[in-house]
Amino acid sequence: MSEQTKIVVDDYPVDNLPEEVRRGIGAGERVRVTVETGAPLPRYLRFHGIAAHKKTTVEEAVARVRSLRDEWD
Repeated sequence: MSEQTKIVVDDYPVDNLPEEVRRGIGAGERVRVTVETGAPLPRYLRFHGIAAHKKTTVEEAVARVRSLRDEWD
């Protein structure tokens, strides 16, 4: 998993930004620029596909979980 990196630059001249980023901002303005990389995966996706090598279908996994659950009834 990649680390999240965040860079914040206050008081940056808008004229140094690419045209596609500065749309709607007047020339000569000063802005705050925030750049984020490696946004973490949501917690529920961290283990997605971890057991793909076992070739278990969703139906088989559900049946196995239900049988384990039913042992406690």
